[in-house]
Amino acid sequence: MLTLPKRYDTLFSAFAPIFSKRVWPQVLVLAVGAILAPGKRTVTSVLQIMGLSDDEHFQNHHRVLNRAVWSSLAASQIPLGLLVSAFAPVGTIVMGLDDTIERRRGAKIRAKGIYRDPVRSSHSHCVKASGLRWLSLMLLVPVPWAKRVWALPFLTVLAPSERYYERSPRVHKKLTDWARQILLQVRRWLSNRALVVVADSSFAAIELLGHMRRLANPICMITRFRLDAALYEPAPERKPGQKGRPRKKGARLPKLEQVLRDENTVWQRVTVNNWYGEGAREVDIVSNTAVWFHGGKPALPIRWVLIRDPKGKFKHRALLCTDPNVRSVQILKWFMMRWQVEVTFHEVRTHLGVETQRQWSDLAITRTTPGLLGLFSLVTLLANRSVTQGKLPIRKTAWYSKPLPTFSDALAVVRHQLWLVMTFHTSPSNTDMEKVPRSLLTRFTEALCYAA
Repeated sequence: MLTLPKRYDTLFSAFAPIFSKRVWPQVLVLAVGAILAPGKRTVTSVLQIMGLSDDEHFQNHHRVLNRAVWSSLAASQIPLGLLVSAFAPVGTIVMGLDDTIERRRGAKIRAKGIYRDPVRSSHSHCVKASGLRWLSLMLLVPVPWAKRVWALPFLTVLAPSERYYERSPRVHKKLTDWARQILLQVRRWLSNRALVVVADSSFAAIELLGHMRRLANPICMITRFRLDAALYEPAPERKPGQKGRPRKKGARLPKLEQVLRDENTVWQRVTVNNWYGEGAREVDIVSNTAVWFHGGKPALPIRWVLIRDPKGKFKHRALLCTDPNVRSVQILKWFMMRWQVEVTFHEVRTHLGVETQRQWSDLAITRTTPGLLGLFSLVTLLANRSVTQGKLPIRKTAWYSKPLPTFSDALAVVRHQLWLVMTFHTSPSNTDMEKVPRSLLTRFTEALCYAA
């Protein structure tokens, strides 16, 4: 069994109940090795960094992913509880919902499809990518020692392409169907907390938003909104003895694109403290309540917010909130947290080896990528236990003054603690270790801790 720091051992042991006693040692090796390994996150690289290159039973570690019986859903609930306890013990819980494409090739990967690449595409140019589409739900919370909001993944599901279901008895599920399922699951896990979910325009669907609003304990959804949506006043109250079906909507309201062009629109100037990580910025907003209605679908009471830049540096934006009672400034504040989701996707590709693993079986694929995304949250929790006096060590140089820690600093601190305990926890009587100057040892340690 691995030797871990005491402050880390209790956190790792929280996951032990969902695995059998026979599988848990291999799980611990894979988790710690994935943190320590630089570059690719294959099982081979994990075994090499853990010193198990000569293990004759190396296949046992592969079987954790492609054969062992354990619940990925249970493995998602545990980090959610740990994250909420550490960073959001009280108040409203804000989450980010978004999908990403894992670029994978291979004839054996059945669930892959061809999708629009949101990173390389623009309004005038469309770039397509072949790979797997993952839908991830992340906790958006301020990390005290980082002094900003981080997006911490805890539940990620695979949304297979439509071609995948052609030879399957099951019916293809759209991205909004997967979103509805995982949001209902999180609602059951956090039944006593107020939830706000921030998403992009892909999830601005009346059926999905209406379903979240009609729950016994509703989930407030905030998404990008289209300017040509049909908006109406609330339905008038029925008179006593009035016949016919109840009305779903009232009089027609101007579209948001008309409100945007109207010279009589009264705009309010507000300051956004963290505009997409670029600091404070002044923007003009206008907001109102309405009923969003489309034929054959339920009417949805909403609050819409229009945003424009007085200096013209960005195009106008429109937001939708399923709770009309929320203030427009609060909606804007919550929505500004969403860009951290893209930051997390970039960090897991850069530092945790997403898209470098080579799993071919369906079960291993559905476990590996969510595990690497969840590793981002696990490293954050481990680094949080290494904080001293509210600060985390930061790597600084003479040519770059780094004011706040980033994920690379958190990963380096966790790696440093693991290496110290795993390597120097005992002092053998017969040693063949050579004396190394402290300055050189420090350079080696730092280079290993900050490896990609």
